[in-house]
Amino acid sequence: MSTPSNASSLIGQLTLEEKASLCLGSDFWHTAPVERLGIAAIMVSDGPHGLRTQPEDADHVGISGSVPATCFPTASALASSWDPELVQRVGAALGREARAQGVAVVLGPGINIKRSPLCGRNFEYFSEDPALSGVLGAAMIDGVQSQGVGTSLKHYAANNQETDRLRVSAEVDERTLREIYLAGFERAVTEAGPWTVMCAYNKVNGVYASEHAWLLTTVLRGEWGFDGLVVSDWGAVHDRVAALAAGLDLEMPPNLGVSDAAILTAVRSGQLDEHVLDTAVARVLQLVDRAAANTEPPPVLDPDAHHMLARAAATECAVLLKNQDRLLPLRPAAGDIIAVIGEFARTPRYQGAGSSQVNPTRVDVALDELRSAVPDQVEIAFAAGYGIGTTDRDEQLGDEAVALASRAEVVVAFLGLPAADESEGFDRTHMDLPASQTALLSRLADANPNLAVVLANGSAVRLSEWEQHAKAVLECWLSGQGAGGAAANLLLGTANPSGRLAETLPLRLEDTPSYLNFPGEAGQVRYGEGIFVGYRGYDALDRQVHYPFGHGLSYTSFDYADLSANVTGRPQDGDLVVNITCRVTNTGDHRGKEVVQLYVGDPEASVARPVRELKAFAKVDLDPGETTAVAFTLTARDLSYWSTRLHDWALEGGEFELAVGASSRDLRLTTTLDIAAPPPPARLDGMSTLQEWLADPTGSTLLHTAVGTDETGRPKGILGSEELMVVIGNFPISTLAGFAGFGLTHSIVHTLVDQISARDG
Repeated sequence: MSTPSNASSLIGQLTLEEKASLCLGSDFWHTAPVERLGIAAIMVSDGPHGLRTQPEDADHVGISGSVPATCFPTASALASSWDPELVQRVGAALGREARAQGVAVVLGPGINIKRSPLCGRNFEYFSEDPALSGVLGAAMIDGVQSQGVGTSLKHYAANNQETDRLRVSAEVDERTLREIYLAGFERAVTEAGPWTVMCAYNKVNGVYASEHAWLLTTVLRGEWGFDGLVVSDWGAVHDRVAALAAGLDLEMPPNLGVSDAAILTAVRSGQLDEHVLDTAVARVLQLVDRAAANTEPPPVLDPDAHHMLARAAATECAVLLKNQDRLLPLRPAAGDIIAVIGEFARTPRYQGAGSSQVNPTRVDVALDELRSAVPDQVEIAFAAGYGIGTTDRDEQLGDEAVALASRAEVVVAFLGLPAADESEGFDRTHMDLPASQTALLSRLADANPNLAVVLANGSAVRLSEWEQHAKAVLECWLSGQGAGGAAANLLLGTANPSGRLAETLPLRLEDTPSYLNFPGEAGQVRYGEGIFVGYRGYDALDRQVHYPFGHGLSYTSFDYADLSANVTGRPQDGDLVVNITCRVTNTGDHRGKEVVQLYVGDPEASVARPVRELKAFAKVDLDPGETTAVAFTLTARDLSYWSTRLHDWALEGGEFELAVGASSRDLRLTTTLDIAAPPPPARLDGMSTLQEWLADPTGSTLLHTAVGTDETGRPKGILGSEELMVVIGNFPISTLAGFAGFGLTHSIVHTLVDQISARDG
């Protein structure tokens, strides 16, 4: 790290004790000041979807007492918008509120992969796909930091469950890490430059993330060029000296009298080089300087404008999963009764539970919003149908709901997960809605077949047990304080649904790729599905799903045409570019938005690769009859896989399949392109197989020269026997050197290895 000149001068004036203090916070939400040198303390706050700034007398760990703030849709909802521009606008609003509340760093976004639908914190994460997570994470960072407020990209890395989250070791191979669990972080870091990155609680392959030098220094800083500060998750540090040496700059909250004392002892004893401490201190000072750089007065907030943004965002996030007989949008006529069933319509669930819980500035209630939006001659009648957190009166409430449904023209049932069913701190054990809700639904359908369901849940739920009773299903997720108004607009057609699933909805929990390896046991969780997470796994197994990744309906329709792909440059020159274009037309009678998704597959790969992977997407807004051109650009990285042999990205030449469509399983147009690329360079040694040596042009020439030919020109030994090549050609050449008559000796092998090493430098 290059140390800024002002930091260099300050470091020279700091005592060892002051240096150690700066690497710890001063309290739960503030960094440590050094008043004699004018080094201020800065404030951080929870806030992936809304600030949770707490006054000095608050409990900090709890969820009460925070300053009112706009509660925007949670990440699970925002991701379903597939709209980076919208996410950036939400981020900018969060940044303005942070500035107004004196917050220097917002602790978010969280972009961990949804490995299992059971993860209790899935509502805080974007997607099962790293490309979508990375793009939206970068957009959130750009938005917040455009206001002179920092972000903390979290939780780095492989924090994909709540079970034993402070101790569990995620056992995951490097290819899976690189392609799935690190890729989103890489994009967000390299494209958006967050001020801070927050390390995860868990271990990765046996090493705590807070002490993981490969993660924090080799990859994050060395490969990705991150120049900000690494902060711990709250309570993630177990050995402050080991964490400091690995690249963790700031411990939060401070373990005062313990961590600082350990740092002092380590430096004075020579266990820790003081230069390592100085580097961390410089990063803390840089963060303080960044926070102080914005000298503009804090903005005067417009709570109403931010609420309307939250409501607009909630509208964009909703996914219309099903719309049989075009039940939606509702078309109420004078004298109609719309039966609104479900306590969630009156007592909304709009955000997650745990450390991200926001004290909203106001909350839209769907029941009230519907009543205010319909004509006077239309009755919005309500029945609770079920209780939240209790079953004492469910039978009576159900009877009342069924009676109402039987006399209405249409029924809208608001269902979802109670806060107690999903939260930070624990994982779910199933994907089902409460039994009282699903039992009620079948009774409602018997009373009135014109039944629509509106869902409020942060994590994916199973629909296969009850969806047949509903003609329409609108998944609204946990969409923040504007969720009720958004639901009303969508139901009545004032707005057109445009959300798309950011995660696959399986038929059963048992179908999920991680099912046999979640949440682990005895302190370890094995990522046995490897790169085949989410839709990658379902597609590889050709497994039926309830709704695929990327799915979402609209009140209009879209047509795709004229897919073309043009290749320029060459992989070996580092300038390969693939330009893809297609045309999309709104063929319906409503204005609407379509999410055009581009997937890439490599069917001829020499390694196991997903059938298809999302590589780009665009959301287009079209009037009826309007056509637009959609363009995507891919690079060599988008066609590559992580080679564990090369420890690098590798692009294999050959045929690639490109497809655009409305979901991972609704591919409207496909094409192929041939990429001419040299084979990835082989790293040959004595343990490389005979077949691997022969597959490498240089290795093959050296090998044939060393073995020689007989008087007929036929290769000697094993090279001249097709039968032997089939049977033991996969033996390492060092092993074959011990077999008499095969033409290889240990001396020849040593010479071959020296020659190929000279080639590879």
